[in-house]
Amino acid sequence: MNLEDESRGESVSNRVAGIEIPQSAIAREAYKTAAILLPDVLSGHAQRVFVFAALTSQQRRPACDFDLLYVAAMFMTVGLNLIYAFSQRRYEVDSAEAVQQFLAEHDISDSAALDVWYAVALHTTHGIPDYASPLAASLAAGVHMDLFGERASAVSHDLEMETLRMYPRGERFKERFIAAIGRGVAHRPASTFASASADVLDRLDPDYRRVNYCGLILGAKWTD
Repeated sequence: MNLEDESRGESVSNRVAGIEIPQSAIAREAYKTAAILLPDVLSGHAQRVFVFAALTSQQRRPACDFDLLYVAAMFMTVGLNLIYAFSQRRYEVDSAEAVQQFLAEHDISDSAALDVWYAVALHTTHGIPDYASPLAASLAAGVHMDLFGERASAVSHDLEMETLRMYPRGERFKERFIAAIGRGVAHRPASTFASASADVLDRLDPDYRRVNYCGLILGAKWTD
């Protein structure tokens, strides 16, 4: 789905790599929100993540709700937007809070909204989403596919190529994606402790110094 194509009245396929792109009111509103709040490098990432996540979800039992998965994908990086320029929380938490508020405004149940909250909050956290819920596991798998090239058994080379034809990565996607994360967390370096964002600042900011987990323990006030 592409809003620019819609506005021109062009016929747009709603199926990508065999996955139906959600057309419900809530999905379309989530798409519009992402288009407003995210730069192209992040909005394109969100679209690809949804398709890869949906392909993965088809192999899980139970499969997750595709409307909620789509909303989660659209919102997972909105915490990097300038509206959070004064936030000191992890951007994933800001994203999760934003999607939970969005879902509340669309009369989604508290339990479903909480599931999406956890999926978004954990989408960059290694080793936990698989045990949180099918939605969290699928979203994280989609992220891993798009960023790291990890192909699940459900995603063939042909499906990958079809997804990339519909939602191209664009020139220097890798560098532009890292830069987008860096811009969104540069003002809150303390929030990156023990997160993937710490790797981003370590690469981009020569003045950044990691907080060390062992150092925090050894430097604690206890005198044992």
